Amino acid sequence: MAATMEAASTKSHVGKKGKPPKRYWDNPTEDSENSHVNKKNRQDGESDSNQGNITAVSPNKELVTEKQNKNRQSKTNHISGSKDPFPGEAPIPQERLKKFQRGEKSQVTSGLRSKLKEAIKRSEAESELAQKQAARFDLLLPEDAGFLEGDEDEDTCTISQDDIADAVDITSGAKYFNLHLSQFGPYRLDYSKAGRHLILGGKRGHVTCIEWQSKQLVSEINVMETVNDVKWLHNEDMFAVAQKKWLHIYDSKGVELHCIRKFNDVLSMEFLPYHFLLATASATGFLQYLDVSVGKEVVCINAKLGRLGVMTQNPQNAIIHMGHPNGIVSLWSPNQKEPLVKMLCHQGGVRSVAVDKTGTYMVTSGLDKKLKVYDIRAFKPLQSYFLPAGAACLSLSQRGLLAAATGDIVQVYRDVLGTPVTKPYMAHRVRGGITGLSYCPHEDVLGVGHSDGFTSMIVPGAGEPNFDAMDVNPVGSLKQRREWEVKALLEKIQPELICLDPSQLGRVDHASWEQRHEERVKILGYDPLAQEKFKPRMRKKGRSSSGAVEKRKKKVAHEDQREVIRKTVEENLGKQKELKKEKATLAAQGQRSALDRFKK
Repeated sequence: MAATMEAASTKSHVGKKGKPPKRYWDNPTEDSENSHVNKKNRQDGESDSNQGNITAVSPNKELVTEKQNKNRQSKTNHISGSKDPFPGEAPIPQERLKKFQRGEKSQVTSGLRSKLKEAIKRSEAESELAQKQAARFDLLLPEDAGFLEGDEDEDTCTISQDDIADAVDITSGAKYFNLHLSQFGPYRLDYSKAGRHLILGGKRGHVTCIEWQSKQLVSEINVMETVNDVKWLHNEDMFAVAQKKWLHIYDSKGVELHCIRKFNDVLSMEFLPYHFLLATASATGFLQYLDVSVGKEVVCINAKLGRLGVMTQNPQNAIIHMGHPNGIVSLWSPNQKEPLVKMLCHQGGVRSVAVDKTGTYMVTSGLDKKLKVYDIRAFKPLQSYFLPAGAACLSLSQRGLLAAATGDIVQVYRDVLGTPVTKPYMAHRVRGGITGLSYCPHEDVLGVGHSDGFTSMIVPGAGEPNFDAMDVNPVGSLKQRREWEVKALLEKIQPELICLDPSQLGRVDHASWEQRHEERVKILGYDPLAQEKFKPRMRKKGRSSSGAVEKRKKKVAHEDQREVIRKTVEENLGKQKELKKEKATLAAQGQRSALDRFKK
């Protein structure tokens, strides 16, 4: 009875480990031999337990390990081989890596400290890892950008919006609609950063907030005053309205939160999302920055170039581009009272300015009826086009499509930044004069504000189909939006870091101490490290007479002169030694001159 109980206990499965899954590169002979050995040991154990032995027989581990090592060393003739035929990670094409490259790598010089070297190497390794991961995940992006393609010998600009809405699906076709608001026009517009909400501001005081995809009205008010511009702030809960006298801040329900009287006669506005700054341009010629997070004015700059009605921002470096009536486009930063760059772009006044999302190209239009494309890196014109009626409004999409408004016609141009264009990609006529253009982020939609209301156009290939959910999430929940707002406030960039070249912030300043000291002396007007003149102390008992004081001054002056003399003598001795070495080398080489015969 005891033997049977003992045998049952040996057959228990408790504590046994399962076999690992087989791989196609594993050696099949190894598994068969191991299983044969284990089966034989199991049979021996069962026979011993049935005979009534108390101790169980353990398998011969040495024999098993020897056979395993032999099998590992043996080579098989399988196609895949005994090892993984594709070891390591899959290679990444260099073209895809360049797509996600963020600046050049910083070189570690020998003069840096050890801790700084380690920090630079660590940051470079993290950036390289992020670049590789982004390049690998680029294959998993679900959407692609498509463009409008016509039949043979068919021009795409002749295709109407009604035909496009009928050809696409119901959801995309609903994005083309018109709002007839002729009573309070013309209208200015702005889309939120996520692209879900739209705000319209009529010249005669009508302000409305719409969730345009579902056509739901969020709020609607009439400020009973002239409205010059409207702009969303960091989220969909607050927006700014530039009214006739002052700047007003409202929430999404239309309740007035602030009235900022320092900002008067504002004509146009731009919001810098990563700095939480609202930049305003006024009719009096002042450029002002408002910190939305604390509600205080950061800086007020007098441009001294007349009325400021044309303004846009560079999304890459947060520099403000302003157009002026004398044809100049100036670039501004809150750190300086003077413009960083002045460019003479047109012979007449500048009507509109637009900058692409990479911060490389700038498009301007002026009263001389010309449309020009500039390379901001070199500040040189690339292309110049003549429009018969001129362009009053410009807007660039995330994919590089340019929308230009001439009168009541909207023309969309494709690949206008790199190559010359002869005809528009799309065209559409609205009911009144156009006063505002804006592309919706991550959507193939162009919003047009005109004197008769608002028109939403379908522009295939305009929006970026794949969004970064860590930055902007159009389908994010309320909790995610709140967490993003807190994180954005913690990571807010200070206005002192706004500059033309953001890559300079991560570079090491290799200027020597002497150069920095000379710059400091020029700024202050004196040398703060210069030694003060010797002033003898007053002594009693006649020891501070004029003769004794002069003797002490001369003694100190002689000591200073001795140090200068020592330095000059050492320099002269070093030069003499170098001359002697040169002469010795020449003599060793056997080179003699005609004057050597006069030497003693």
